[in-house]
Amino acid sequence: MSSFFAWLNYLMVLVRKEFLVIFSDPANRTILFAPALIQALLFGYAASYDVNKVDYAVLDQSHGQASAQLLQHLDGSGIFKRTATLYNNDQIQQVIDGRQALAVITIPSDFENKLNQGQSSAIQVILDGRNSSTASMAGAYINSVVAGVNQERAGTVSNVNIQTRVWYNPNSESRWSLMPSLIAALSMMQTLLLSALSVAREREQGTFDQLLVTPYTPLHIMIGKALPPIFVGLMQSTIILLIILFWFQIPMNGSFGLLYFGLVCFNIAVVGVGLSISAVSLNMQQAMLYTFFLIMPMMLLSGLLTPVQNMPHFLEIATYANPLRFGLDLIQRVYLEGATLDQVKWDFVPMFVLAVLTLPLAAWLFRNRLS
Repeated sequence: MSSFFAWLNYLMVLVRKEFLVIFSDPANRTILFAPALIQALLFGYAASYDVNKVDYAVLDQSHGQASAQLLQHLDGSGIFKRTATLYNNDQIQQVIDGRQALAVITIPSDFENKLNQGQSSAIQVILDGRNSSTASMAGAYINSVVAGVNQERAGTVSNVNIQTRVWYNPNSESRWSLMPSLIAALSMMQTLLLSALSVAREREQGTFDQLLVTPYTPLHIMIGKALPPIFVGLMQSTIILLIILFWFQIPMNGSFGLLYFGLVCFNIAVVGVGLSISAVSLNMQQAMLYTFFLIMPMMLLSGLLTPVQNMPHFLEIATYANPLRFGLDLIQRVYLEGATLDQVKWDFVPMFVLAVLTLPLAAWLFRNRLS
């Protein structure tokens, strides 16, 4: 027991030293938190999305020629891809929550009869508002397809009407889907950089060799270097979360406990990548270069700006090595949808695998550097 407390005491001394290095310089304190504040505000007002593929599901209760004609136009548009054919209303919730489809089209049983009698008939379109821009674009595409069907059937007379509902984002505001993603995306950039610079800074300042004569093991060093960036990442996420809640007034539907549990797991995976970078970097310049080389691909392959489903297949596979993809999915679902642990449990698996791979790698590199 005494050896454990001695081990823990060594660790706490190293963690305290890392915090002093990070926060002792006023410029560092500004750099750590001011960008997160400014970027959160800028993204909230300025960013937007685009879309070129829409996954949709259909609940056809009519099974008539008119509904078949409408669905044929959707399937042949080159934009819409049918991912599910539903048989009852209860399946709609499952499809939307599971992100199998961005839109669900419901065609009522009296659709064919009303059109044959010269009456207007409405179809229902349910859109996933967790990605409001793509949902809005999908709604616009569906409107254009319906307009084309109307012209084919009755010249310029519109017989088919659309009733649209947007789930999780009733006003279709793009910032509702973007801002929760920033809780992970913005904090990741500095957390990754901070952890990547930790050992590289020691080497450049000439203090790395002093670790050779201390009682610290590679495990001590890895944990001591990991905890401060994780703590800073959580602080930055909290700042962004407060901006979203109180400045932009975007309501949170899920559990704060689950959100922060996901953020902790996400930050551990990110710090594992950063420590691996730090262990192979000979100086701070190399660490910064490697970090900036990784940040942009991680952002582009996360689904933040472009839906993962719109990417080429080989890039979709590459996203499984990106913790940001699953961090964003988890946070969006918990924040907007109110998802439970059972619903987002698979987002933890890739982050856990990445942490299991990168943290031992960093420890092994530390051991070889110290030997």
